[in-house]
Amino acid sequence: MGDVGRVWREAGSGLLATLARRLGDLELAEDALQDALVEAIEHWPDRPPPNPAGWLATAAWRKAVDRLRRARTGDEKLALLARVPAGPGPADDRLALVFACCHPVLAVEHQVALTLRSVCGLTTEQVAAAFLLPTPTVAARVTRAKRRLREAGVRFVLPEPDELGGRLDAVLAVVYLVFNEGYLASRDTGDRPDLADEALRLGRGLELLMPTEPEVAGLVALMELHRSRAAARFDETGTLVRLADQDRARWDGELAGRAVARLNRALSARRPGPYQIQASIAALHAEAGDFADTDWRQIRVLYELLFDRSPSPVVLLGRAVATRFVHGAAAALRETDELGDRLGDYRFLHALRSELLEELGRDAEAAAAAERALALSANGAERELLRGRLSALRERLDAR
Repeated sequence: MGDVGRVWREAGSGLLATLARRLGDLELAEDALQDALVEAIEHWPDRPPPNPAGWLATAAWRKAVDRLRRARTGDEKLALLARVPAGPGPADDRLALVFACCHPVLAVEHQVALTLRSVCGLTTEQVAAAFLLPTPTVAARVTRAKRRLREAGVRFVLPEPDELGGRLDAVLAVVYLVFNEGYLASRDTGDRPDLADEALRLGRGLELLMPTEPEVAGLVALMELHRSRAAARFDETGTLVRLADQDRARWDGELAGRAVARLNRALSARRPGPYQIQASIAALHAEAGDFADTDWRQIRVLYELLFDRSPSPVVLLGRAVATRFVHGAAAALRETDELGDRLGDYRFLHALRSELLEELGRDAEAAAAAERALALSANGAERELLRGRLSALRERLDAR
């Protein structure tokens, strides 16, 4: 299904968003699009269409109409659909669908899970990995959320201006989680540039929609700063490269510069929020000439500020990274170990513990922590990095 898969990756989210808007039913739109994909897999090898995305859109619409005709309420629904205008293009539809999935009739955790799964095309397993939750839990959330939207009659269109603010926190969380999955895929090898780019498109669309909201600009700046390091994050074998070892000459200085300028404009509003603070941390990394020049003391202060606004054990883990370079490995290890009960299944905690224990000369414990991080990681590029560290630790232990 090579061609079908490519078209789905490139156009799937827009097709689903437009279909959901026209049908007013996300579940029906998903089912119809899946039916169209099955038909494409069966017929495209023999008769590839000149406009694959258009073919899928037409086929999915036909499948939806067929499903409605078979339903008892089909006549009423079909009459309504006949009056639905073509409306805006796919980019607006995608953003509208994000807002619809973040409707206040849903709990926040259901909003985010539904949008990641239905709008952005992440698998249930990928969404579960992003939330550090069991896959069945996420699957149940998505099912309940779609049912609740249908029962509430939620429309898949952009909300009125006075309604945007109430949904913004969930929308920003969705966009950033999509970007994180693209930046380092939870279960694939390396990154997913398509998802990272989709998140940036959504973020920039939000910025056009809400130009005076500094947190939107802060999120876009944060994503751009991370994206500016893309060319240096993997070596020639596809193995993840640590920030300390990246060739900074390969960073995109132009993109980083635009991001810092955008961040400074956002900060001038004097309404700092979590995304602006995270972007400020990323900016300090971008502005350091090399890893040794990083202003870790200021980064640690920013993590403290971030925790005040967004209390999370993951934020404290980030602070522990900074503590290592401000107060030493022993102090950082104490902070990290305090998070064990809350982040016991979080691979980055064990990876950090491994580095700290190695720095303290406790190689056997460092190897055990690296083994635990490796067991929890499902990303091929990340696993190669962890395997390399573990192999070096074992060689050192064997040589003693």
